[in-house]
Amino acid sequence: MSVHRQLLLDEVRKYHQDTVTDAGFVPGVTEIWPSGATLDESDRVALVEAALEMRIAAGVSSRKFESQFARTMKRRKAHLTNSGSSANLLAVSALTSPALGDRRLRPGDEIITVAAGFPTTVNPILQNGLVPVFVDIELATYNTTADRVASAIGPRTRGIVIAHALGNPFEVEEIAGLARDHGLFLVEDNCDAVGSTYRGRLTGTFGDLSTVSFYPAHHLTMGEGGCVLTADLGLARIVESMRDWGRDCWCEPGENNKCLKRFEYQMGTLPAGYDHKYIFSHVGYNLKTTDLQAALGLTQLARLDEFCAIRRRNWRRLRESLDGLPHLLLPEATVGSDPSWFGFAITVAPEAPFRRAELVAFLEDRKIGTRRLFAGNLTRHPAYVDRDYRVVGDLRNSDIVTEQTFWVGVYPALTEEMIDYVALSVSEFVVGHG
Repeated sequence: MSVHRQLLLDEVRKYHQDTVTDAGFVPGVTEIWPSGATLDESDRVALVEAALEMRIAAGVSSRKFESQFARTMKRRKAHLTNSGSSANLLAVSALTSPALGDRRLRPGDEIITVAAGFPTTVNPILQNGLVPVFVDIELATYNTTADRVASAIGPRTRGIVIAHALGNPFEVEEIAGLARDHGLFLVEDNCDAVGSTYRGRLTGTFGDLSTVSFYPAHHLTMGEGGCVLTADLGLARIVESMRDWGRDCWCEPGENNKCLKRFEYQMGTLPAGYDHKYIFSHVGYNLKTTDLQAALGLTQLARLDEFCAIRRRNWRRLRESLDGLPHLLLPEATVGSDPSWFGFAITVAPEAPFRRAELVAFLEDRKIGTRRLFAGNLTRHPAYVDRDYRVVGDLRNSDIVTEQTFWVGVYPALTEEMIDYVALSVSEFVVGHG
């Protein structure tokens, strides 16, 4: 490292120390956000260092992060993307690849998923001409069950795509068993659940593919960004191709003839010797991330265990403080799981003497940020009115979530004092309206 560069980075550290100050928590004045990034001096330095090296595209930091993250998540391959939504699109699209032969998903095939969730878990199903089959969830865990999934399997079912709700694992071992028994693909949307475990095993390791988001709200952040992970090298190759314009070549941009056969391929009806860097074996995209983002991801990854521990601590503190309050359904971890919580969901009982909107307005007035449980029942949104889908069973609980559920934050930047103020505020409102 040059002296000049070291001096610049030292100044960045000083700048961080001088400008990031803790003004202290003032109840009712200090904003308590439901989610957000937790950034420190090392994150700022990493971003500036990558910028000084003008690493403006995917490069050394991206490859290093992919390798380290794959090891952390106990998968053989990780491929960075520009968002978690793009990761979901890639994961589902990869399963339509001709390279999979008769196993490939085709338009009209049915994919079992959950009605109450985030749109970009479901959108890739529709974007690939597949048919979502919606099932309901359980209240308290906000996840579906293996029994519901089993009841939805029909003659056209070819896959299952489900997210772990708010960091709480669904019954993924049992559902993975259903997928194996019926020859179905399983994609785990693990965007909210990095670090969660089910029956002692990390979520994101049960499916054929899993996805992660690095948006600021999530467990680790790159500002924007996502990742597709798999233990299947064949699927990893398809994901890489579709992410990188659909190229057949595996050389990194800027690399030439790494395989020593660049001008020796003949594919499709192209002339023999056509430049392999410009042979396309998939209908793909450009969904890559940048080295600046990956540099930030590396410093964040070093703190993953710390972040997960604080999320668990904050959730547990809130749960214990609110236990026993009437008219509220409090969240429960799925049996056999240890969630790395994304948020703390609260459902107001339909028969409560107050409405969800009144409690939310009370909290927001106290600068306590709230969020809905994402889209609630997706089938009720205008985007899906004219879409082809199937519903198995009723969506009663998804409708209750749409009407009665919200969540508050547990992310690492929230202090115990903030968590206690959230609990006190919820309690004060409920007791005052009892």
